[in-house]
Amino acid sequence: MKLGGDSKFIIIGENIHTTRVVLRKGKLVSERPNGDEVVRYLDRNKKRRYLVIPEKIKQTQDYRNGRVKHITIAIQSAMSGQESEANEGMEYLYSLAQRQISAGADFLDLNVDEISLKSDKQKEAMQWIVQTIQPISSIPLSIDSSNIDTLRIGLETCSNHQGRVLLNSASLERLEALDLAKQYDTQVIVTTAGESGMPQNTEERVANASQIIEAALAREVAIKDIFIDPLVFPISVNAEFGNHCLDAIRLLRQRYGPEIHITGGFSNVSFGLPCRRLVNDVFISLAVDAGANSGIIDPTTSKIQSVLNIDRGAKPYQLAEKMLLGGDLYCKNFLRAYRKKEL
Repeated sequence: MKLGGDSKFIIIGENIHTTRVVLRKGKLVSERPNGDEVVRYLDRNKKRRYLVIPEKIKQTQDYRNGRVKHITIAIQSAMSGQESEANEGMEYLYSLAQRQISAGADFLDLNVDEISLKSDKQKEAMQWIVQTIQPISSIPLSIDSSNIDTLRIGLETCSNHQGRVLLNSASLERLEALDLAKQYDTQVIVTTAGESGMPQNTEERVANASQIIEAALAREVAIKDIFIDPLVFPISVNAEFGNHCLDAIRLLRQRYGPEIHITGGFSNVSFGLPCRRLVNDVFISLAVDAGANSGIIDPTTSKIQSVLNIDRGAKPYQLAEKMLLGGDLYCKNFLRAYRKKEL
């Protein structure tokens, strides 16, 4: 999506990620006549299909709390070796990938960290998911993990035939990820996390980002290959979290100019709130105003053309904007409007 001139909003499709959930009481989960509880979806041919929720998932705390980790189910099913179960899991993953590509994604982010607590299982799953998604994807992959060895396996498995891969992510607490970016000639997301924890304000974000960027440049990673993630936190937790992130984006854009990319997991801002799509879209529009030119987002729900042309005079927009800019303590006005069905 063009932002003006030669600038383009780069979409890192976030959906093939084992932390992703659907709600048990939501519209996507239902019970079939045979008693199976399933996640409903449309395959690549727009045919209705069903991903069965297995018994081992029903024993998890997430499930008991009303959340179904559907990507985890799909990967485990696809890797199971049982033909019908494996085929359904594969089709579920293929349909997710194709929907994001069709919606304009520039990268597909792959993360399997929650497939298992065992690092060898994570590495096995990462190798498998890259080998599975890469052949059907027309866009490059983003290899995403909190484990450096899992990142390495993912990068080793990539062929780069769709374009240069993106490594997600490097930080001050794991500078060795920058060495992987250089070794495998990838683009790289660098976060504003510090050596021992998350940033607490704008100033810490900018200071941490500056250190990790300088470390990348010292390794001869080109500035145009760097994506800064300022780290987006839920506005429901602290009214100033939005400003911390947006102000950091402005300062980093001023400091590093037009070549560097600024991205972020923008949907994090709406955790715990209703009308998440509205909140996400408003925050993306504010982030673009501040200088972001990329996002780790779901392009099937946050459609960038619509986001950038959003009606800023509409009451729902104004309520969400005020909340995101710190003017609605504890989100009271936004939640009141939601209860009154004004959103």
